[in-house]
Amino acid sequence: MKKIVLAALTALTLLSACNTVSGFGKDVSKAGDKLEQSADRHAH
Repeated sequence: MKKIVLAALTALTLLSACNTVSGFGKDVSKAGDKLEQSADRHAH
């Protein structure tokens, strides 16, 4: 029983960590897009 609970908690932790990393990647991507747009506006 303890092994099942431990396995479930481990899986939950790993899945939530993947979701967090994915969200962080999207935020960094959006920031890069904004920086690129700003550079394009100031270059022309």
